[in-house]
Amino acid sequence: MLGLSAAGWLVGLACLAVLYVSVTRGLSSYRHTPGPADLVTLVRATLTCGVAALVADSFVGDAAQAALVALAVVALALDAVDGPIARLTGTTSAFGGKFDGEADAFLMLVLSVYVAGTVGVWVLAIGLLRYAFGAAALVLPWMRERLPYRYWRKVVTAVAGIALAVAAAGVAPTWLTTGALLLVLATLVESFGRDVRWLWRHRTEVAEAPVLLVGEP
Repeated sequence: MLGLSAAGWLVGLACLAVLYVSVTRGLSSYRHTPGPADLVTLVRATLTCGVAALVADSFVGDAAQAALVALAVVALALDAVDGPIARLTGTTSAFGGKFDGEADAFLMLVLSVYVAGTVGVWVLAIGLLRYAFGAAALVLPWMRERLPYRYWRKVVTAVAGIALAVAAAGVAPTWLTTGALLLVLATLVESFGRDVRWLWRHRTEVAEAPVLLVGEP
């Protein structure tokens, strides 16, 4: 990262600052002590900050494409590690699941920004879907209910990250890259749509749930 422009350094350091402040606040909010899997996820997120710095750098000069793709690939590979580590060590937690999901979403957003420059602005929808879902939950209380675990959701996210990394590497023909990313976008829309449908169907349960005062059992 020593060859970064001022823009690259600014974005990279800003992302790191937001990451570590968010993690600190999250640990406090969940009253959680970091486990080995959380440290792996932290490494993933830190690598993504490096990817973000390189993406920002690409807007003001020649992009270090090889470094960008290498960091993204390592971050994607580690995504297959933190979950098994948490299960093997018995340290699965609500914080770890949330942190893992946010790390995935951030990498997809950063890669989609980079790929949008060559494939098309529409690719940004891949990276923004997760954040649009979160923004909707801020104004729609029924969307804040905790979703049941669904393995397909993890598969779709992993495939999206891989497809974006391949697109960033520029190793496939344009038609193939475009087709793959369109398929990824379609599966993401289907996955998020299924979650929204589940939340909508259970909205009455959320509305009728008793409101507990602080200190009540």
